[in-house]
Amino acid sequence: MQLPIIPEYDLQFAKEAQDRQNTLTKPAGSLGRLEELSIRLAGICAVSRPSFPRKAVIVMAGDHGVTEEGISAYPSDVTKQMVFNFLRGGAAINVLARQADARVVVVDIGVAGEFEPTAGLIRRKIANGTQNMSKGPAMSRSQAEESIRVGVEVVEEEIAKGLDLLAVGEMGIGNTTPSSAITSIYTSLPVRSVTGRGTGLDEAGFAHKVEVIERSIAVNKPDPADPIDVLSKVGGFEIGGMAGAILCAASHRVPVVLDGFISGAAALIAAELEPRVKPFLIASHLSVEAGHRAILERLGLRALLDLDLRLGEGTGAALAFHLMDASVKTLNEMATFSEAGVSGKE
Repeated sequence: MQLPIIPEYDLQFAKEAQDRQNTLTKPAGSLGRLEELSIRLAGICAVSRPSFPRKAVIVMAGDHGVTEEGISAYPSDVTKQMVFNFLRGGAAINVLARQADARVVVVDIGVAGEFEPTAGLIRRKIANGTQNMSKGPAMSRSQAEESIRVGVEVVEEEIAKGLDLLAVGEMGIGNTTPSSAITSIYTSLPVRSVTGRGTGLDEAGFAHKVEVIERSIAVNKPDPADPIDVLSKVGGFEIGGMAGAILCAASHRVPVVLDGFISGAAALIAAELEPRVKPFLIASHLSVEAGHRAILERLGLRALLDLDLRLGEGTGAALAFHLMDASVKTLNEMATFSEAGVSGKE
């Protein structure tokens, strides 16, 4: 399939931001990772002084046939119910996005059940959830490709409206199961070591979940060299949608803020499809989900926050928006030594 063309990270603009940081009224490096972040954002955006007045969180929603195996503490009906909650503005992501002055874009890419036309909902359903991946492929190859295309097209539409900074989030009961499968495949770690308890499984439920994931990989034999094959066999529609969103945003030099484990699995797919996307990714936080640290190591990312989050929806990414604003505002608005009439280091 045709993928968006990812530009090179711009070292010259990153250097210009670094040079400015070195002239600001502070000891060089004293703002630590805030300085590093502002420099990185300059290289992503290819401007010496980036800013992010227009932010969005895209929440991809889809269901998973593998929930038939009892791998989640919550029923699949919750996915649709939570979509209505997002649209009413009552979910955690709505609250945190409002605080960050970001819009929330909700996409039905594969929820089990139909929605009437509703303000704020983008209806791009591929199917009423994936198939049970423990018995065969979660979706067809063409559906996997379509999920990525949906993500690309949704972000293209948002960029047309005005978008400087993107966070990717999701909703889908059971989606830590495909995320663990994808993580195990791309990190070569045992399923057990990259699988968590999701929405709150007990010990027996956890052991069963591990067995279901191991069975899914054994039955489908996904090819790590072919990310579309991996996505189609053990992925989810919302995971493909986020992968497409990531690729599209990077192609426009819009920084992509990852949330937790599931968006991390989507980033693995995106990075395997196009490795040049990696410098455009910002890891918002370190999830308590077992496999998230392994994902960040694979992608070469270091999380900005460590708050024991495991909700998803894009909540950690929305919190990171504040740090990103702080990083570029200090770069842009602090006085230099010469402007302030302050003596620099001798």
